[in-house]
Amino acid sequence: MIWFTGLSGAGKSTIAKHVEQALHAAGRHTYSLDGDNLRHGLCSDLGFTPEDRVENIRRAGEVARLMVDAGLIVLCAFISPFRAERCMIRDMLGPGEFAEVYVDTPIEVCMKRDPKGLYANAQAGLVPNLTGLGSPYEPPEAPELHLLTAERTPSASAEQVLEWLRHQGVLA
Repeated sequence: MIWFTGLSGAGKSTIAKHVEQALHAAGRHTYSLDGDNLRHGLCSDLGFTPEDRVENIRRAGEVARLMVDAGLIVLCAFISPFRAERCMIRDMLGPGEFAEVYVDTPIEVCMKRDPKGLYANAQAGLVPNLTGLGSPYEPPEAPELHLLTAERTPSASAEQVLEWLRHQGVLA
């Protein structure tokens, strides 16, 4: 399981898609999970309270764990703002089955990108408790990978992940 964490607009899902395409081209079986594909179905009953955010990530982790058990490489792109919830997911898996990737992008850059209009809506008072503005984000303390994306393209960041996977023996 490769767990991409960072603020909205950091590039988590985009980088994960690039990585997934390369893994698929190398003959690896993969699946991508992100906040959008889970919040429209499995987690549609959850809001954005701290408790609901934890439950959203718990469900995502359980689904991803089942997929890992089935032999898939699962790419998970979630803001997952709390260290404790990311640790909870890590603890669900065996040694070497979880890699945390911190997609580190300054909030100013995320606000300029704002692909979903969340920051604009938050500043207009329409989205309370947006992570990074009204709700905290706890950066990872010791991620397997730390991607600095403000000056880097998504494909260059994905290549950094792929190189790490080669070093780990996941890719030849």
